[in-house]
Amino acid sequence: MKIAVVTGASSGMGKEFVLQISRAKQLDEIWVIARRANRLEALQNEVETKIRPISLDLTREESIEAYRSMLEAEQPEVAVLMNASGFGRFGKFTDTELDVMMKMIDLNDKAYVAMTYVTLPFMKEGGEIYQLDSLSSFQPVPYIGVYGATKAFVLSFSRALNVELKSRGIKVMAVCPGWVKTEFFDHAVKDDTIVYYNKFFTSEQVIKRALRDMKKGKDVSVCGASVRAQVFFTKLLPHTLVMKIWCKQQKK
Repeated sequence: MKIAVVTGASSGMGKEFVLQISRAKQLDEIWVIARRANRLEALQNEVETKIRPISLDLTREESIEAYRSMLEAEQPEVAVLMNASGFGRFGKFTDTELDVMMKMIDLNDKAYVAMTYVTLPFMKEGGEIYQLDSLSSFQPVPYIGVYGATKAFVLSFSRALNVELKSRGIKVMAVCPGWVKTEFFDHAVKDDTIVYYNKFFTSEQVIKRALRDMKKGKDVSVCGASVRAQVFFTKLLPHTLVMKIWCKQQKK
């Protein structure tokens, strides 16, 4: 049985990935993972590929073990893994609840590592791993500091793992979009800390670009010429200057 596994599949980028991968790949099933079971079940109405809804909280160790047990019982070939779970919170570090930041690290980083580690024994040559990342992974981002740091981890982890897995013929790619209109903002925005958003993309644009970049063998996917230009200059300019520009944009 050949499957794709998608975390964070109940909305946003994860859901869009399910829609597009169902058309792009010949799969027996797509295992969709998130907490909201009703959202996962509803996906079957939108794709022809069989959906297996799996309601798990990936910040909990027992959820990772439950997923591992499912793999061991079913013995599928995981052709595609998309880690798209995660959330952010905008605001000053000292004004953000500690438990929120700890959960952010658990879901944005620890869950990615655990899901990747547990899935890899069931992947063969030609397998693909997509790690949903962010433009914020390329620079320190005041007032989104912990979120940006979690995404910097994802970028480094993904690129390094891609090199390690070349001998197995498995590709790993970090998907690093700029601002995207999703439910992310329902959780991230609690006040007017962040006021400047230069350009928004859609989930459809980002995932379409990611699928194309994976075919090209890239280890990083960045949607939009303007965003790619920003990444380019972020690599060249001192990060002290980049942060000053960011803070000026946010009227800090």
